[in-house]
Amino acid sequence: MKIGTFEVWPPVVLAPMAGITNIGFRSLCREQGGGLFVSEMITSRALVERVPLTFQMIRFGPDERPRSIQLYGVDPAIVGKAARMIAEEDLADHIDLNFGCPVPKVTRRGGGSALPYKRNLLRAILREAVANAGPLPVTIKMRKGIDDDHLTYLEAGRIAAEEGVAAVALHARTAKQHYGGTADWDAIKRLKDAVPEIPVLGNGDIWTADDALRMVAETGCDGVVVGRGCLGRPWLFRDLDLAFQGSAERTRPSLGEVAATMVRHAELLCEVIGSEPHGLADFRKHVGWYLKGFVIGAETRRGLTTVSSLAELRERAAELDGAQPWPADADGPRGKSGERTKVMLPHGWLDDPDDTTVPGADAEDATSGG
Repeated sequence: MKIGTFEVWPPVVLAPMAGITNIGFRSLCREQGGGLFVSEMITSRALVERVPLTFQMIRFGPDERPRSIQLYGVDPAIVGKAARMIAEEDLADHIDLNFGCPVPKVTRRGGGSALPYKRNLLRAILREAVANAGPLPVTIKMRKGIDDDHLTYLEAGRIAAEEGVAAVALHARTAKQHYGGTADWDAIKRLKDAVPEIPVLGNGDIWTADDALRMVAETGCDGVVVGRGCLGRPWLFRDLDLAFQGSAERTRPSLGEVAATMVRHAELLCEVIGSEPHGLADFRKHVGWYLKGFVIGAETRRGLTTVSSLAELRERAAELDGAQPWPADADGPRGKSGERTKVMLPHGWLDDPDDTTVPGADAEDATSGG
């Protein structure tokens, strides 16, 4: 799969996830297999205003290539400035634009998955981003639309292709679906048929490497984007590497092997954050994902989430039943789930899809998340 001048093999992308895809987690996944690994989302305004936290979020490892940033913005001028800044200051090698975030505090301000409904505003943002990114490829990640009555993905895909976007990724759910229900893989096929001239990547319900192969076979997409499927399962990238090479080998780690990966993950977070207490606090949310399916007592789980040092984590990990085999029901949904009753939107947002009014600056809250 080619994205601009970059060849991505296997054709796999780590989805940017707020609070997850920092340099530590990306390093852990890259140790397992190849692909394109995207940073946490940052806002274009925060980048242009040089907010220190934003620059911490876009740090990359010395051997991390290509360096990939996901950028979120609603103002064509600000997005253009951010793209130019990334190119001129060599902050990254690839820019991905977020038009898929379904979080209410983003959509209620006209951002994320709400924005493609304003097709001319979308076009203006893409035009500015591509024009200012210079040689850097610009891609987008989006959803099917706001809800089933307001689908935007086919028109947005055509606009992206016309404006020089290098690839489009589709999470095959609407914003209303959030992370609930089942991803509509047929939509990925329809998008690929609509924009055959650029790579189309599919996203949604890829829990195993075999899911990825099935998505490519059923939709004809050029590659896959993996999000929740790798939570507590960084070795999924090893499986994906093997699968796209035609190998039937799959990783089925014992609890002891999972425990060793947990310790490695925590070590990386502590190193990146520069503090054991803060690194371990950040690691807590990963514990349940790693242990899903294994037979482990509640007290043991609590103990692993309340450790105060890496030494204590290693001790508690060593107390686990290392010989316990990979559970039969260990794969499947992890992380966010559930559908929204409705999508929060700015007042009158659906009145005119051709309106190019730029949402207010508060739509680019630096804490919006991806």
